[in-house]
Amino acid sequence: MASTFSPPQLFLSPFLHSPPFQFPPKLLPSSSIFLSKSNSFSTSAAHFLTNPRISPVFQQSHLPFSPSSPPEDDSFSHENAQTLYHKCLELLRLSARYADVELARAVHCLIVKLDEDNYLLNSLITAYLKLGLLNDAYNVFMGISNPDVVSYTAIISGFAKSGYELDAIGLFMKMREKGIEPNEFTFVAFLAACSRIGELQLGIQIHSFVVKLGYLFSVYVANALMGLYSKCGVLDDVLQVFDEMPKRDIASWNTVISSVVNEQIYDRAFELFHDMVRIDRFRGNHITFSSLISACAGSCAGVLGREIHAHALKMGFDNHLSVSNSLIGFYTQCGTAKIVQALFQRMPIKDVISWTGMITAFMEFGMVELALEYFKKMPERNSVTFNAVLAGLCSNSEGLGALSLFCEMVKHRVELTEYTLTSIISACSLLGEKNISEQIHGFVVKFGFRSNVCIEAALVDMCTRCGRMSDAQKMFHQSQHDQNLPIKWTSIISGYARNAQPEEAMVLFRWGQSEEALVVDEVVATAVVGICGTLGFYEMGEQMHCHTLKSGHLYDVTLGNAVISMYSKCGSMEDAWRVFDMLPIHDAVSWNCLISGHLLLMQGDEVLAVWSRMKKANMKPDPVTLILVISSYRHTKSNMVDDCRRLFFSMTREYGVKPTSDHYASFVSVLGKWGFLEEAEDIITKIPFEPKISIWRALLQSCNFHPESTVGKRIAKHILGMQPEDPSTFILISNLLSASGRWHCSELVREEMRSKGVRKHPARSWIVHQNKVHAFYTRDKTHSQSKDIYSGLEILILECLKAGYVPDTSFVLHEVEEQQKKEFLFYHSAKLAVTYGLLTTKQGRPIRVTKNVLLCGDCHNFFKYVSRITKREVCVRDTSGFHSFSNGECSCE
Repeated sequence: MASTFSPPQLFLSPFLHSPPFQFPPKLLPSSSIFLSKSNSFSTSAAHFLTNPRISPVFQQSHLPFSPSSPPEDDSFSHENAQTLYHKCLELLRLSARYADVELARAVHCLIVKLDEDNYLLNSLITAYLKLGLLNDAYNVFMGISNPDVVSYTAIISGFAKSGYELDAIGLFMKMREKGIEPNEFTFVAFLAACSRIGELQLGIQIHSFVVKLGYLFSVYVANALMGLYSKCGVLDDVLQVFDEMPKRDIASWNTVISSVVNEQIYDRAFELFHDMVRIDRFRGNHITFSSLISACAGSCAGVLGREIHAHALKMGFDNHLSVSNSLIGFYTQCGTAKIVQALFQRMPIKDVISWTGMITAFMEFGMVELALEYFKKMPERNSVTFNAVLAGLCSNSEGLGALSLFCEMVKHRVELTEYTLTSIISACSLLGEKNISEQIHGFVVKFGFRSNVCIEAALVDMCTRCGRMSDAQKMFHQSQHDQNLPIKWTSIISGYARNAQPEEAMVLFRWGQSEEALVVDEVVATAVVGICGTLGFYEMGEQMHCHTLKSGHLYDVTLGNAVISMYSKCGSMEDAWRVFDMLPIHDAVSWNCLISGHLLLMQGDEVLAVWSRMKKANMKPDPVTLILVISSYRHTKSNMVDDCRRLFFSMTREYGVKPTSDHYASFVSVLGKWGFLEEAEDIITKIPFEPKISIWRALLQSCNFHPESTVGKRIAKHILGMQPEDPSTFILISNLLSASGRWHCSELVREEMRSKGVRKHPARSWIVHQNKVHAFYTRDKTHSQSKDIYSGLEILILECLKAGYVPDTSFVLHEVEEQQKKEFLFYHSAKLAVTYGLLTTKQGRPIRVTKNVLLCGDCHNFFKYVSRITKREVCVRDTSGFHSFSNGECSCE
């Protein structure tokens, strides 16, 4: 027999000749959809039809162990033949049950000597298929002189299950050419083939044929149709078929429940489950509970998920593999690392999905070392596992670890998918190393992955993060005519915003809309809304919010979170809460957006109220949540340091989150703000890893609240002794030296910055007027109305001086004359932006200015006088939060 399988090359033709019903949609006018796929069939398959020596009859009759011919006398009676016939059927069933290939082939040899009988040959085909011998089954099928519908159904089903979906479709066409009418099992096999390759249009035609022949009343056929529509993402058709079914089985309910879960309509899944129990009295099986638990994980329904877990325990499904795997995913989202680990250890059977889920859970909880330990212990790995580890390393900012793992994958020839490449590109983005990004870029281009739209968009994003904006722009403009462009627009727009060019991002967005080259889907809308939040562009953000409401995209949780964040950054918490309450589901990011909004407004008590509500909703906090909540204790109306200590020291035990540098910096800043400077310094010295300079800097900034303390001087000396790695540290050291009068040393530090090519982002302030961003630098005269702005500012300064304003020249860290220091102070970027706002904004409306660095003390003091003199509210958002000046007072005090 042939050792490899080569199905026949069939010439396809239309199989329906009469008009179908109105639903499903009408048939296509021709069979072009079939003909276009016939080219993919094996060209060598025709050899089966032309070479008689490979027919099953010829092969079996020439086998050395072929049984001898029956005796030519009356002893071989009709009764003996019937007995032999039934014995053959029984032996075929036994061969399939006990996986005995030799027995099946021996029976095949015996059957060849008997008269041809379709029932017996069909049984032989079925036995071979159950044994996984598709080639043998196909040879038997080709040897049948007049195959019937059962013959065709069996071999079509075998082809569909073995990855030969197009050949299964071709055999169905051939069956129709011979005038053989399919039965319900034929339709099930054919629809399974369509489902596996996502052939929706062909499935719609078959749906029409099913309706015409009256097989839609078959539960099996209806289930197969729902499976096809679900696989192709056509939920409306799934629900319509389901609603029209006169009778349903448990598979019907499972299909429709899993379909709505896949479309993230979780409430509907729970409603269907209740209907299943109420209407058909089905109690559910392991598939039902797996889908429901996944719905609970997707909707972060912690309480309901635990109830369904308890129900599964009661029903005896707790040890079922698929249920346990779903529970791992659920408790990853709505539980703790301890619960997930205990569940995994209790599982009697574990597969690669279980191990991968456990690794993903550890990565989600930030327990990278434990995740890698489990990865090494895995008895079996596949590309999905490697991709999960890569993605986990990236989500935990372990760019070097991801890069090392990727090199190992290449070395051991692990299959590389688009997810692999997307993750390693993200790792390069995390590292921000230009040279490494160029090497990975070259690897992707060399192996031909660049044609993938998602990967190319990730490459654009990587270039924007690695200082390669010119390369990003070049890639973007080279692919302008790509049909799948929105994701690339998103990458380049976000890149502009990331590189402190939000105005360019908005210009590009508007140009894309005016040229009708940009489709504003949920991905693009998310990016643009994020930029509106960065700019404080409330009006534009509100317009994008309206667009998302009209288009129905707001129910996307990522976009909804972006809108909440935008309103929070614009200081409109009322709008932020309104959007939050509208979202059908919330994740940790949703809560983080609210918390960060109240934190920007320096409303510590409101942050703690949101934190309490989040815990009541059984929402698991992520590391960012804890950083924000710890930071909020700096802004509470009363000293709540004891509560902050309890939260910080219980993080690992309660939430499975190990404190990072950011957590320590937040905790130290709280201790420093409330006067516990020595304790904060002691905490830093006991950190189990080398503390980053950001932690020391947090303590030093807190010392500004307690100028009489000696801790500040010690911390300043310590920072001076450290090797600065980022521009902000260089500037901090230079400013400390300047403030102490050591001008020469300060200049040496700045000279070192220049020699190393380190540049700080200059102080910049902007205001939005008439849907345009007006930006200013210190002593900036590039604005078209600069003469009016400077004239107005000079008048404003004189009025403030009369009211008692005294310029604080200690904030001028340059060795110049006192009068020149005042000149430096008077023309800071924030003062220019506020003056422009006073000149252009209608009376009664607040002046809203955004600044990319901290507001200096002199500007802070100046704006108090401005608000008192002009009777106008001045709102300035800097990197620490909002400062709302009104009647000579600031909200931050």
